[in-house]
Amino acid sequence: MNCRFSPLPFPSRIFWTALALLAVASPLLAQDYKFTIPTSQPWTDTGVDLQAGSLVAITAAANQSTGGTTCDPAGIPSSGSASNLPLPNAPQNALIARVHENATPTLVGASQQLHVPQAGHLFLGTNTPGTPTCQGSFAVKVHVTTDGTTAAESFNGNTGQKPATGTQTSAADSQAKPAGGEKEVKDIKGALGTAAQTWLTGQFGTATPTAPGSPTSSATAGGASAPASAAVATSQTLKLSNLQLDSQLRGHIDTLPRRVNDQFKNQGDMVNFVMVGSLQKVQEALTAADWHPADKDVKESVLKAAIETYQKKAYLAMPMSELYLFGRVQDYGYEQAEPYAVVASRHHFRIWKAPFQWNGQDVWAGAGTHDIGFEKDQRNGKVTHKIDPAVDGERDNIGATLQKTDKVKSLTYYLPPDPVQDARNATGGGYHSDGRILVVILQ
Repeated sequence: MNCRFSPLPFPSRIFWTALALLAVASPLLAQDYKFTIPTSQPWTDTGVDLQAGSLVAITAAANQSTGGTTCDPAGIPSSGSASNLPLPNAPQNALIARVHENATPTLVGASQQLHVPQAGHLFLGTNTPGTPTCQGSFAVKVHVTTDGTTAAESFNGNTGQKPATGTQTSAADSQAKPAGGEKEVKDIKGALGTAAQTWLTGQFGTATPTAPGSPTSSATAGGASAPASAAVATSQTLKLSNLQLDSQLRGHIDTLPRRVNDQFKNQGDMVNFVMVGSLQKVQEALTAADWHPADKDVKESVLKAAIETYQKKAYLAMPMSELYLFGRVQDYGYEQAEPYAVVASRHHFRIWKAPFQWNGQDVWAGAGTHDIGFEKDQRNGKVTHKIDPAVDGERDNIGATLQKTDKVKSLTYYLPPDPVQDARNATGGGYHSDGRILVVILQ
């Protein structure tokens, strides 16, 4: 179903519109983030969306490893360039960044400022050809400064943008944090500004946000592998098991409905991932991966959002609409989003406990999509949420966030015999996929 949550009631629309208008009044917008970036994988998707004209100030320090040589974000000196490094002329093992998925890597080291020429997504990585020669992780602080007039200028047709200026945080202030990002909302107008830009983008179609993850590609039913292009793209973020999926579990997955449906039996989003583990394990893993349970009551959520906004907290639990699998609504809904922009743009999914177990463990079927704005509901003509049609990106994003924790035993792709590859959700929005289901087995 294209509507990720029910159409906003009148008080809710007033509340979010007021937040957006307040944010546009602030000409300079800023947000701060903290991340623990593992050096054991080439790239880490931070989940931070970047606006054109933004200035990104990054500082980093080393987190001490439990054994071996600790990685330094400045890298290690080398006698010459190495062609097998992501950034050949930069020190090996140094912290590097990309401001969108296909951008050329840039050296960050201990401190760097990056200008964002076009809307994108922040990736942080390690300049290593494979397994790094050191251990540990980087404690990274990111300060994003955006020109708050960008959204309004886009709406008015003004393409001129004033370069933003920003401040840079000292690397000495960096502290080790748990895996994943910790979002700080120091500047509430800055956070509201991001929400305003997202709101205007969705309302007036000034841009098309992108989701992290791999591009989709075709696949062959019956367990055949997807084309190499998809494997290359996802290998940057997902570490997949080399073992074949258990035949009994494959048989169980084959019996799952391929798509969810709305209350009128209209088929919608595809079931694109499966989690294996008890409810406690699932909840602990999702919490560690910085996923937030969605509120269930719309009226209470409006009051909660207002209170948390007043307290300068990030409200990230916007309710979702009810979709059905196994003849019942979702057991749980989870989401990730920018503070205050959750009304228009968010990563999210629903999960249902399957009517079977595997090896004595519960199995959960999930449907994940990325809301990127608004579009017309083709059933009734009302405004609803638009999803990124490349739904594999959200599937892989869910896997990438989970594998950053210590809660995952294995990640495996499985292509069922009747995969969903091109379809429309319940509100008429089209989407496409390689048809594979991501199987996440928890520790």
